[in-house]
Amino acid sequence: MAAIKTLLIANRGEIAVRIIRAARELGIRTVQAYSAADANSLAVKLADVAVNIGPPQASKSYLAIDAILAAACESQADAVHPGYGFLAENADFADAVEAAGLIFVGPPGSVIRLMGDKAAAREIAAKAGVPTVPGSDGRIDAPEEAREVASRLGYPVMIKAAAGGGGRGIRIVNDRAELDRLAPQASAEAKAAFGDGGLYLEKAIERARHIEVQVLGDGRDVVHLFERECSLQRRRQKLWEEAPAADLPDQIRARLCACAVQLARAVSYRGAGTLEFLYDETTRDFYFIEMNTRIQVEHPVTEFITGVDLVREMIKIAGGEPLGLRQADIRCVGHSIECRINAEDPAKGFMPCPGIVSGLRVPGGPGVRFDSMLYAGYAVPPFYDSLIGKLIVWDESRAAAIARLVRALGEFEIEGLQTTIGLHQALARDADVRALRFDTSFLERWLETNVSHLT
Repeated sequence: MAAIKTLLIANRGEIAVRIIRAARELGIRTVQAYSAADANSLAVKLADVAVNIGPPQASKSYLAIDAILAAACESQADAVHPGYGFLAENADFADAVEAAGLIFVGPPGSVIRLMGDKAAAREIAAKAGVPTVPGSDGRIDAPEEAREVASRLGYPVMIKAAAGGGGRGIRIVNDRAELDRLAPQASAEAKAAFGDGGLYLEKAIERARHIEVQVLGDGRDVVHLFERECSLQRRRQKLWEEAPAADLPDQIRARLCACAVQLARAVSYRGAGTLEFLYDETTRDFYFIEMNTRIQVEHPVTEFITGVDLVREMIKIAGGEPLGLRQADIRCVGHSIECRINAEDPAKGFMPCPGIVSGLRVPGGPGVRFDSMLYAGYAVPPFYDSLIGKLIVWDESRAAAIARLVRALGEFEIEGLQTTIGLHQALARDADVRALRFDTSFLERWLETNVSHLT
C-alpha cells in the first residue's frame, strides 16, 4: 500500500483539528470536508484545502457518503479519516471508500460490521476466551424472545442496541412491564441513530465500573496501551475520563489488557480501537461489552501516559507501515485526566447552549492540553453534538493530576456560552471523586443533589 499523500477528514470540530495537526506533522496534505454551518470552523482555516459537502443537516453533509466521496475525488485525496461519530463506524462507508480506490483510515468494513454488531462481537469474544456479561445469544427481534431471555437472566436487565454506540438505545429494566414498555423505545432510538433497530439483552451489573483498553493493530500484530477509567457518565455519555484506572489491581490490569489484545487479534484488527469492559469491584470479575472500531474522544489521556501519538500511528498504519511499537517498549507513566467541555447548561438539564465565543482564555503550563476548535469570535453551531473541547492534564500521580486540573479549570474562561466547566470544578473538589468512590451510576446520583450548585 502506498503512503498517504492527501488525507480528507470526513468529520468536524475538535477531532478534525486533531487529525489535521497529526497529518501535517507527517507531511500529508489535508482536505477538510465541511457543511455550510462549519464554513468558518478552525478545521477549515487550518486545512490545506476545504470542500463544502452540503447544508448544515448532518444527514445531508457529514452522513452523506456520496458527497464525501465526491469531495475526495475533487480534491484528489487518496485517503479518508472518519474521526469519531458520524460515519466512523459505518461499514458501508468504509467499503465505499475502498471501492472508490481510496484508503480508509481504520479497519476494513468487514471488521467494523462484525464488531459493530454487539451481539456478534459477544460471540467472537466468547470464542476467544474473553469473559462477557451474561446475555442473549445474539440479536432479539421479537417481544416474546426478550421476555424469555430476561426471565432466564433475572431482572434487572439492560436493553442495548445491536449496532452503534454512544449510549443510544440503552435502557435498564426492572420487570416485565418495563421491558414491554421500553424495548420498543430502545429499538426506535437505535433505528433513528444507526439505521438498525436490532436489540440484545444483558444482565445489568449494578455498581460496576466502566474500564476500556486502547489497542493498535496493523492487521497482523496488536499491542495495548493500557486502560482508561470511564465510569463518570451521564445517560451513558462519558464526561470525565482517566488513565490509568488508579486503583485497579495489577493482576486484573494484566488480564484485562491481555484479553483486549486477544480479542483484537481474533479479528486481525487494523488501526486504533478500544475494547470496553465492565468491572465488578466486589467480585473482581470483568466482562467485555463492546468494541469501538475508531479513535475515541478520550484518546489524549492514553497519549499522555504512554507518549504515543495515536492519531499519527493510525494514519501510518493505514498508509501501509507495519506497527512500529513493541509491547515491551510501551510504558505507563504518571496519571492523566480528561474533562469534556460541552456547550451545555448543567443547571437546566444540560440544555445545549450554542452561541458566539466572545472571549477565550485557555489554561496552560506543564502537563496541560486543550483539544478544541474554539477561537474568539467563533459561532458554535446548533446542529451538532455540544462537545466544544477537551481539557486534559497529566502529572506524576492521580492526586497531583487532580491538583493540576483544579488549577487549570480555575484559569479557564469561555465567554458567550454556558459550559460544563463549573461541573468539572465541582467534581474535581468532590471527596468521593478524589477517593475513587464511584461507579457508572455515581454521576447521576451526584447530580440529584449537586446540580443546583453548578450555576
